[in-house]
Amino acid sequence: MYEKTEMYQHSFPCLHCHPHSYIRMVQNLIERCLLLRMDQDQCIKALAEYARIRPVVTLTVWRELLKENKDFFQTYFHSISRRPFTSRYKASRFGRRNR
Repeated sequence: MYEKTEMYQHSFPCLHCHPHSYIRMVQNLIERCLLLRMDQDQCIKALAEYARIRPVVTLTVWRELLKENKDFFQTYFHSISRRPFTSRYKASRFGRRNR
C-alpha cells in the first residue's frame, strides 16, 4: 500500500530523486512562460501557483538560462517592455477624470 501512494505522489520529476529531470522540467516551464510573454516575476509566481515549483528553484534556473542566452534575453526584455500599457487601475482613474 505504501509503495503505491509513493509511486503516485509525484506527477512530475522529484527535485531530490531526479534533479536533472526536475531542472529540465522547470526550464521547459520557463520557456512556456516566455512564449506567453511573461517577465521574471510573473513566471516565478505562475510556476509557484500552478506547478508548485519553489520560487528559489525557478529563479536559479532563470538566471542560468539568462547567462547562457544573453542575446536572446536582451531582445526578449526589449520586446516585452514595448508592449502597450494596459492597466485597469490607470484606465479607470483616467476615465473618472475625464467625466
